[in-house]
Amino acid sequence: MKPNPEIRRIYKKLLKLHGPQGWWPLLSCAGCNPTKTGSMTGYHPHEYDWPKTERDRFEICIGTVLTQNTAWPNVEKALRNLDDAGLIGCDSLLSTPEQKLAERIRPAGYFNQKAGYLKNLAAFLDKKGSGFSRAELLAVKGIGDETADSILLYAFGRPTFVVDAYTKRIFSALGLIDGSWKYREIKELFEVSLPEDVVVFQEYHALIVEHAKMFYSKKRSRDPANTHDLSTEK
Repeated sequence: MKPNPEIRRIYKKLLKLHGPQGWWPLLSCAGCNPTKTGSMTGYHPHEYDWPKTERDRFEICIGTVLTQNTAWPNVEKALRNLDDAGLIGCDSLLSTPEQKLAERIRPAGYFNQKAGYLKNLAAFLDKKGSGFSRAELLAVKGIGDETADSILLYAFGRPTFVVDAYTKRIFSALGLIDGSWKYREIKELFEVSLPEDVVVFQEYHALIVEHAKMFYSKKRSRDPANTHDLSTEK
């Protein structure tokens, strides 16, 4: 696949429009949300040395599972429940009965299913540490492409691009991808069009989410007269 210079141009435009996002939000970080959507705390704009501890890393990993099919404020509630019970760690999570774990993560929805997924992921990380491939991670039940790439990018600092529904929504509307494109095709387009840089990949994914929430909501049609139309060269 050939690089598309529009991908890099849009990144620069989004960064100018919204500024650094400071993802992934963490309970141990006191930083405020720069955009005032979603969670209000845990963000760290301009600070790229997170996660700073193994606990932070594990929190990101389980957060990627909890956020499946739910909004981040609900995930934060579930994470706080786990934190209050001392369950943000492989050993403590694995030793907790699945039903008790499910009750703790109830705010995140699909809690019985996700409790099993968290157990699977914790067992995998307990065995592998940081020495695993993307293919091995994808073999864990409950871990799909988006979740795997989020874990690799945000928890382990590996340069892999995260594609989500917002990415498809924005870039399909701009005519840069086709609605029939598969995850791997969209991922490849971004990775060949951008420098292989963890910071760029983290910021771009977070910026896409923020921009989509503001201007590409399913609840209202996209306004073609919007001054923040990314298709307009400025």
